[in-house]
Amino acid sequence: QVQLVESGGGLVQAGDSLRLSCAASGRTSSGAAVGWFRQAPGKEREFVAGIRYTGSTEYADSVKDRFTISRENAKNTVYLQMNSLKPADTAVYYCAGRQSTFVSSTQRDYPYWGQGTQVTVSS
Repeated sequence: QVQLVESGGGLVQAGDSLRLSCAASGRTSSGAAVGWFRQAPGKEREFVAGIRYTGSTEYADSVKDRFTISRENAKNTVYLQMNSLKPADTAVYYCAGRQSTFVSSTQRDYPYWGQGTQVTVSS
């Protein structure tokens, strides 16, 4: 089994920055892709960003040029740097892992999930 733990959420003002972390433990393996998803109240969970083991990345259009996903394979940790935050970014953010080298924007493709971390952006 793989365990994922997110951290770094909080309450910030519009225009501020936050960095989320996703630490993996357990039966992690090289080659795994990691995605960040978010779910706002009353809305479906949506893809935010993903990163392959090689470091190549994908982003949702709504966060492109504001968010940056990165990873430190030696620490089994993936980060999501969020800049220029907007109230529309308010959501619970989840990291998810899959035993594939390819990123997927579909949540059902990810068998491993963290518990989520709340990000609230005030106007």
